[in-house]
Amino acid sequence: MNSIQPIVALRDLRRSFEQGGERIDVLRGVNLDIMPGEIVALLGPSGSGKSTMLQAVGLLEGGFEGSITIAGSRAEHLSGDERTQLRRDHLGFVYQFHHLLPDFDARENVVMPQMIRGQSREDAAARADSLLTSLGLGARLSHRPSQLSGGEQQRVAVARALANQPTLVLADEPTGNLDEHTSDAVLAQFLALVRGEGSAALVATHNERLAARMDRVVRLKEGVLIEGL
Repeated sequence: MNSIQPIVALRDLRRSFEQGGERIDVLRGVNLDIMPGEIVALLGPSGSGKSTMLQAVGLLEGGFEGSITIAGSRAEHLSGDERTQLRRDHLGFVYQFHHLLPDFDARENVVMPQMIRGQSREDAAARADSLLTSLGLGARLSHRPSQLSGGEQQRVAVARALANQPTLVLADEPTGNLDEHTSDAVLAQFLALVRGEGSAALVATHNERLAARMDRVVRLKEGVLIEGL
């Protein structure tokens, strides 16, 4: 019997919105297990609810029904402070737009989340340099975002997401703002780094070609998940 437990378990996850006096059911009973170290692609067209689902798993928004378990903790049973700690200790985030701090250089953008968690500046800088160098940015450590290309900025965002060695990385169209060549390169480096770090990942995308490079593909259709491309 397999004793390994999912790092994420979603059970009957539901989310509805009111719009113009009508109820819109975005998530209609989502069930999903993500195992430690597994990289799962979440496919679906724009408006299908991928971002809503990531917000749920990332504990970024309320209003959901059902059960979300992360690293053995049932999120619906936690206080606000406990949810914040769970997010800080176990989750990393990569968005379509990099959201880097413009007044800080690449190294400092990766150092910051580590220091917030209590890491010393020296150790945080060493970790930042290692991550950024592995992403091909060893010569760009002291460059601010405005001095970096779009692909370089997104690589910094990937390093920042992995800075605290998260159990799970949540990525929402992480290469959607890049051209095809750059997108392929950044995704390849993202997948290699996530696998090298031993993290799991849930990656929302509408690109089936990119999704096929991940360990498993699930598709969000009419508010429920189905397996496969």
